[in-house]
Amino acid sequence: MGRTQMFQYRMLFFFSVLSSVLLVIHGDNSTESSCLLRIKSLLVDPAGVLSNWSPKANMCSWNGLTCSIDQTHVLSLNLSGSGLSGLLSPEFSLFTSLQILDLSMNSLSGPIPPQFGQLQSLKELLLYSNSLSGNVPPEIGLLKGLQVLRIGDNSLTGQVPPHIGNLTELRVLGMAYCQLNGSIPLEIGNLNQLISLDLQKNSLGGLIPQAISGCVELQNFAASNNMLEGEIPPLMGNLQKLQILNLANNSLSGAIPAKLGLLSNLKYLNLLGNILSGEIPIELNQLSLLERLDLSRNNLSGTINLLTTQMKNIQVLVLSDNMLTGTIPGDFCIGTSSLWQLILARNKLSGQFPLELLNCSSLQQLDLSDNDFEGELPPGMDKLETLTDLLLNNNSFSGNLPREIGNLSNLVTFFLFDNGITGGIPVEIGKLQELSVLYLYDNQFSGNIPMELTNCSSLTEIDFFGNHFTGSIPQTIGNLKNLVFLQLRQNDLSGPVPPSLGYCNKIQKLVLADNKLSGTLPATFRFLSDVSLITLYNNSFEGPLPTSLSLLKNLRIINFSHNRFTGSISPLCGSSNLIVLDLTNNSFSGPIPSSLSMSKNLTRLRLAANLLSETIPSELGQLTNLNFLDLSFNNLTGEIPPDLSNCSGLNHLLINNNRITGTIPSWLGTLQGLGELDISCNSFQGKIPAQLGNCSRLLKLSLSGNNLFGEIPSEIGNLTSLNVLSLQKNNLSGSIPSTIQHCKKIYELRLAENFLTGAIPSELGTLTELQVILDLSKNLLSGKIPSSLGNLVKLERLNLSFNQLEGDIPPSLGRLTSLHMLNLSNNHFQGHIPSTFSGFPLSSFLGNGKLCGVPLTLCLESNPREKTQLSNTAVAGVVVAIVFTSTLICLGLIYVMLRIWCNWKNVSIASSDTGGDHKREEEKWVYGEEVMTRNVDYWKVDPLAMAPSTQDKQNPRATCIFHLKVDAETVDHSS
Repeated sequence: MGRTQMFQYRMLFFFSVLSSVLLVIHGDNSTESSCLLRIKSLLVDPAGVLSNWSPKANMCSWNGLTCSIDQTHVLSLNLSGSGLSGLLSPEFSLFTSLQILDLSMNSLSGPIPPQFGQLQSLKELLLYSNSLSGNVPPEIGLLKGLQVLRIGDNSLTGQVPPHIGNLTELRVLGMAYCQLNGSIPLEIGNLNQLISLDLQKNSLGGLIPQAISGCVELQNFAASNNMLEGEIPPLMGNLQKLQILNLANNSLSGAIPAKLGLLSNLKYLNLLGNILSGEIPIELNQLSLLERLDLSRNNLSGTINLLTTQMKNIQVLVLSDNMLTGTIPGDFCIGTSSLWQLILARNKLSGQFPLELLNCSSLQQLDLSDNDFEGELPPGMDKLETLTDLLLNNNSFSGNLPREIGNLSNLVTFFLFDNGITGGIPVEIGKLQELSVLYLYDNQFSGNIPMELTNCSSLTEIDFFGNHFTGSIPQTIGNLKNLVFLQLRQNDLSGPVPPSLGYCNKIQKLVLADNKLSGTLPATFRFLSDVSLITLYNNSFEGPLPTSLSLLKNLRIINFSHNRFTGSISPLCGSSNLIVLDLTNNSFSGPIPSSLSMSKNLTRLRLAANLLSETIPSELGQLTNLNFLDLSFNNLTGEIPPDLSNCSGLNHLLINNNRITGTIPSWLGTLQGLGELDISCNSFQGKIPAQLGNCSRLLKLSLSGNNLFGEIPSEIGNLTSLNVLSLQKNNLSGSIPSTIQHCKKIYELRLAENFLTGAIPSELGTLTELQVILDLSKNLLSGKIPSSLGNLVKLERLNLSFNQLEGDIPPSLGRLTSLHMLNLSNNHFQGHIPSTFSGFPLSSFLGNGKLCGVPLTLCLESNPREKTQLSNTAVAGVVVAIVFTSTLICLGLIYVMLRIWCNWKNVSIASSDTGGDHKREEEKWVYGEEVMTRNVDYWKVDPLAMAPSTQDKQNPRATCIFHLKVDAETVDHSS
């Protein structure tokens, strides 16, 4: 309570005491009229309801007053809904005869005065629907004769005072829509005359007291939208007169008490939005007067065992959002039934479409969505003649949509999305004149969209997304004058957009993306004055845009990307309400219109992959709500305009693959929310500004393919959220800053094709999230590979080629088991290639003169401590030398053996020359076997030839084996 209100309240209390004294002295209605006039002076009365409250008129004639028969006392004051504001005056307590005080539905504020407890004659106190605050005064409990207390729909706080239990005559207690907390007092059970108890929409917690069973006359108990917990007291089944029980949206748990089936007068039972579990008690079938039952959004399980044959008056049955299983009971709906709303959505019900439901002849709303129903839809669905809403989505229904659907003449809403329905839409659907919403998306529908559909003149929403419709959009689509939403995305529709579509001038959202539509946009689109969203992406539209599109002033979202549009984009810049403009991957040309700056609410501007030229207009800096700017892959020139610094909310800035020049502006470092900066493949010069280190939310930084020089700023380490850093193909020099170790989230690092020098920082080994690539190739890096790189176990590609690195390949790199690309070529590595790298190709290691091992040559050991490297040619030479040497040795041994044999033979023949057996021996050779005699000339030996001649002595290289044939011939001729 403010100081001003507190002062006013104290003054009112003072006047109250003073008036009480005067009332005791005078004791007539002049005192009550004076009090009322003072009360009037403190109220604001914009409607003049109190205008006749005047000393000149009789008090009993004043508006809102009812007096006693003798007109001396006020019995009733009713100023309900009079538009009054101000504080409740304590002086009301002076009206000792007052029986009814009704100040409801005004704008009164402040607390309820505790002095109200002095109104001993009061029977009805109605203060609901005001702006009263503070606690409920316990003095209310002094009003012994009070029968009606309604103080809800205020800003009252604190607990429900237990003194309420003293009001034993109370029949109506309303404290709903306040901010009361605490628990329901046990003393509430003392109110044995209470008929209605309304405590809903507060912050009451704790248990529902068992004592409430003492309210034996209770007919209405509403405590929904609180924080009550625990179980529902079974003793509530003793409240035989209860007609309404609403405990929805609390935290009640446990099973539904079977004793609730004893509430024979119950008409309304709402337990939705709790955490009740177990099965639905079959005893609820005894509630023959029950009209509405809502058990949705709990954890109930088991099968549905409620039968309309016993609950004959049931009109609304809502069991959605539970875990119910099984099918609908066979005798669920036999004979006449009053059931008009059946909601079974989001359970685990299964089986075929329940044919039992076709007997529910009064059914208007049927929701079986999000279950496990399957099979075909029955042709007999047209028995549900009164059906207005049919929701069968998110099941596994299959087969064709029966043509009998066209007989549901009252159907307004039809949801069949997320099923497996095949075939075409039956032409009979055109008979549904009341149909307003038709959602068939995510099925397997095929064929043409029937022209008869355009006879459904009440249609406001059509969604056919994700089917296989072919052919063209019906030429008569313009007949659907009430159409607000048309979604035909992701089908196989072809041909041009029919001009009649422009006559659906109530359309707000038009989605034709992901089809095979072609041709130019019809000029009739200018009549779509209410359209706020048009998406045509991934089609084959072509040609320039109609200039009349600039008349569509309500456009908020435009996506024409991935088409073949040409010409200027100016026709799409006419709406100042634009939020998203995406024209990516077309053939738009010319400059970016400066008129885009009129769309002050533009957040996403994507013009990539077009033929746009000239400079980036400085007027784009007026788009202060812009968070995504993509101008990449165009022919833009000039520098980045400094006005873009006004777009402080930019998250994505993509200007890559253009012909932008100049230096990288340092003001980019002021874009604190920047998450992606890609200005690669341009002609930027100069150094990388250190201010980029201020972009702490940056996830991707790509400056590659420019003419940047100088060192990589150490401030790059401030980008602790960075995932991708690409600085390759520049003229950067100096060493790799060790501060990069702070970029712990980086998974792609490209620094190739620069002039970086020095050693690879060992700190790179701490970047354990590196996965996509680490590319340091084509630099001037030297030194050894840090063994810490073996910690990058997620790394898939490592390229250190074309540097001046040296030393052994660290064995720790063998831990890089995720590598599928490795290039260490053209360095000065030596020693063994780790065996874990044997599967990589030869090209991964070439250009390292002292490196050996698979897939290069084998490594040979020259001594226990030193290994000698041999080339393939050297190895081959060694092998040839060994073979040649072995051959010579073998030939030499043969020569020595023959020479020894020849000398031995000569000595043997000479010793037998005098024995006279030569003739016989010769005849043996001559007359021997036929085979041998054929070679006798070859084998005849002159005994004299065995002795060396003078000529032989002169030719020491001559041997006996070379003379065998010659001597044999000589002997032959001499004979």
